[in-house]
Amino acid sequence: MFSIHTIDCFHQGVPQTIASYLIAGESGLALIETGPTSGLEAMLAGLNDLGYSPQDIKHVLVTHIHFDHAGAAGWWAQQGAHVYVHYVGARHLIDPSRLVASATRIYGDQMDTLWGELIPIPEERLTRLYDGDIVTVGDLEIQAIDTPGHATHHMVYKLGDIGFVGDLGGNIVPGWPMVDIPAPPPEFNMEVWLQSIGKIRPSQFEAIYPTHFGRIDDPKKHFATVARLLTQVTDFIGDGIKAGKDRDTIFEEFVAWEQARFRAAGLSEEVIHQYITGNPPFMSVDGIIRYWRKVRGVSII
Repeated sequence: MFSIHTIDCFHQGVPQTIASYLIAGESGLALIETGPTSGLEAMLAGLNDLGYSPQDIKHVLVTHIHFDHAGAAGWWAQQGAHVYVHYVGARHLIDPSRLVASATRIYGDQMDTLWGELIPIPEERLTRLYDGDIVTVGDLEIQAIDTPGHATHHMVYKLGDIGFVGDLGGNIVPGWPMVDIPAPPPEFNMEVWLQSIGKIRPSQFEAIYPTHFGRIDDPKKHFATVARLLTQVTDFIGDGIKAGKDRDTIFEEFVAWEQARFRAAGLSEEVIHQYITGNPPFMSVDGIIRYWRKVRGVSII
């Protein structure tokens, strides 16, 4: 038996944008996702509300190495936790210099405010995971499933009939009938993402927990929506490229299309802000444009 607790990292002070999940078994604790270091204060407050301290957390699993999922992993290693991560991303948590340099080119002087410090993890405190590996934490057995598409270093974690799906299931805000697709550069690949959805067989799960944000009780229906939207969003940007539009025009049209979609679903300005905070639209536009150029061989002016 185990219980799952959702801890809100309050990214940039906005609720329900980044979650960490604490799994409490009968003889062990596991933390899925760390959020960024900039969200540690809120995350630790949530942990304290559950009656735990950082020293109680000995096992931390991250679905992939993007800052909103693994940014604070090094801090947890400093507290004595062991970190589990996809083998492709492991070297960037051991030595994050290239990851930080790449992100700085995107975020510039906002890096510290958005994400905080990315602390290196000593190799002895890190385990590289491969497809099908089992992480045993007391009475908990958590299976790692290699699921690229959003990123090449993406894992889904399966615990019984529960799935912690990272970004494979897109972004939601609890209580709203809206899915958003996070497709950042440089590794977004629509076909591979769709293959990963098929690989996990959504019908085998009773519930899933995307990092953005919270429990979903109908995984089969949800992933059907994600698959449909993946194709729709990718084709929307691809059509703009094929029509000879430049990046800024495509971005403006995509934002307008997204805003219309949000409003048609009845979202308030506050909820729209939650979606945009969890998934800034420029990231998906740039990621999907790169996909069309590098994977599909379509040039953009």
